[in-house]
Amino acid sequence: MRKPDFNDLVWFQAVAELRSFTKAAARIGVAQSTLSHTIRQLEARMGFPLLTRNTRNVALTAAGQQLLDTVTPRLAEIEDEIAALSALRDKPSGSLRLTLSDHAFESVVWPRLKPMLAAYPEISVEFSLDSSFRNIVEEGFDAGVRLGESIEKDMIAIRIGPDWRLVAVASPDYLASRGMPKHPQDLLRHSCINMRHITAGGLYAWEFEKDGQPLRVRVDGQLTFNNSYAMIDAAVAGLGIAYVPENIVAAQLEAGTLVLALDEWSPFFEGYYLYYPSRRQNMPVFKALTDALRIQIH
Repeated sequence: MRKPDFNDLVWFQAVAELRSFTKAAARIGVAQSTLSHTIRQLEARMGFPLLTRNTRNVALTAAGQQLLDTVTPRLAEIEDEIAALSALRDKPSGSLRLTLSDHAFESVVWPRLKPMLAAYPEISVEFSLDSSFRNIVEEGFDAGVRLGESIEKDMIAIRIGPDWRLVAVASPDYLASRGMPKHPQDLLRHSCINMRHITAGGLYAWEFEKDGQPLRVRVDGQLTFNNSYAMIDAAVAGLGIAYVPENIVAAQLEAGTLVLALDEWSPFFEGYYLYYPSRRQNMPVFKALTDALRIQIH
């Protein structure tokens, strides 16, 4: 039997982990037909099927599972060893894929990465901006950014931002016509601007707290977004009450185009963390990322 090509094993690993030729082809950057042909050639050379395919999904055979268990740790070791060789260079280089929300990007990550990218032109970064909870291992991300309370326990997490809070805001004209809410339950009588989390598929239930007592309110309204900045524009236009990060509406509050509501009901959340699998931490390009983002919270 001819030895399998190294790329064949890498591509097989992607299909096996994602259980999808479509997703694996997108991760690798090849046509789905090319990927399928490569896997069939690998199976033919090995003399037994590695995957079972149907119209809905892809599953591993017993032999496929054994091969995946064999190659995964070895491919990881090879990747890490190759990455470690770049430490011999004067400057780190390589590519990174990050998943994070628009708020995390604008308020924490981008201001600190701009000087790092200028200093290290051989580092390239791909950002995926949305509010979804992504599986960074399965989807091929090097790291993600989330609030500390929502990070998986098997990840390494580094604090990169201070605590912050969401606040309810509306335009003066809207409040003049509809009244100022005094209690979170009053929002049920208002037109509220909703946020949808793509992964979960549901609308975000607004989280409030006062005197240690939490309260969640599911609001309704004319508009739903998956982007905080679009919600702010809609609120300034007088189309309802938005619940958005306080630091990105500071300018509108100071200018008077938005007014704060339910201030005493808005709790602080634990700030943003960069999280990633443990084997990434020794890569020089990754160290440059963590050095740029890490902060000390006092």
